[in-house]
Amino acid sequence: MIGKREVARWFLFFSAHGPHRIHGNAKSECFLFVSFGAFRGLYQSMDPEIITSLQNPRVKQLVKLRDRRQRDAAGQFLVEGFRQIRRALDKGFASVELYFSPEWFPGDQGNEPGLIAEAEAAGAKVWQLNKTAFAKVAYRERPDGLLAVLPQWRHELDALALSPTPFLLVVEAIEKPGNLGTILRSADAAGVDGLIVCDPVTDLFNPNVVRASTGVLFSVPVVIAESGAVRAWLKDQGIRAVATTPAATELHTEADLTGPLAIVMGSEQYGLHDDWLREADGRVRIPMAGQADSLNVAMATIITLFEAVRQRGTQGVMLTRSDRPSFRVSWR
Repeated sequence: MIGKREVARWFLFFSAHGPHRIHGNAKSECFLFVSFGAFRGLYQSMDPEIITSLQNPRVKQLVKLRDRRQRDAAGQFLVEGFRQIRRALDKGFASVELYFSPEWFPGDQGNEPGLIAEAEAAGAKVWQLNKTAFAKVAYRERPDGLLAVLPQWRHELDALALSPTPFLLVVEAIEKPGNLGTILRSADAAGVDGLIVCDPVTDLFNPNVVRASTGVLFSVPVVIAESGAVRAWLKDQGIRAVATTPAATELHTEADLTGPLAIVMGSEQYGLHDDWLREADGRVRIPMAGQADSLNVAMATIITLFEAVRQRGTQGVMLTRSDRPSFRVSWR
């Protein structure tokens, strides 16, 4: 006898892979089409086990993972949303657990069952929550009914695979999760070899970092390290460190941003530490015409990065995304 769970898996499989031909004898054949609406109706009619209680231990554990100490203790973090989970799967980051609530799915688009099936096939344990329970564990204002738990990882400087002309972004003591997430998106768009986060105030696995990064956390190699170690490593690798500071005399458009390069950005409130400014190979500033003497760190990062992209493109040193080196991951 085929159990309810197995039937559900078959429906998820067919939803994920579109219409499949089922062959009978030589004279007959048929096609099976499974829509998302049919899946949801069947799954609900089978009365599967659904987590409904806010006191359920799994619900409580998911809520705990919003807290940094709890995340670090468990070695896990939350990833919410179809796009973010899709990008994690595409980059080979398998979920430990996946929670879904069809009541929150945005319409009958049919993409969610395929994602659930793929995550389960990759090893995730899957649970369904009702609308109230999912609202309790979700951290987005408008959840889309998908929440994954992934293991944290740690990347080391020496494991960072550099391109022939290295291009890195270094940020120091970034405080706001939204800024760090936006910086990740910018680093991805600029095609850097990696993002090095020095002395972080907010942690990489904060749910709002993951959300603001739109999932590129899984495509940009990120190293977390102490500033002194990073400066020594850059020198050993022959990579120029160019620091950004409002006190610089050279504009970012005047500096040479080609060759092996690390652009270094400081914190929102204090900017770069004196050690970075003293030991940097160059210092640049963005021209400011108004009364403000600085920009938001995420915006300043975008401007400086893409000036480097412009210069490096004209020098023929930019690589396409497919040419960029892969990164060796160490799980915690």
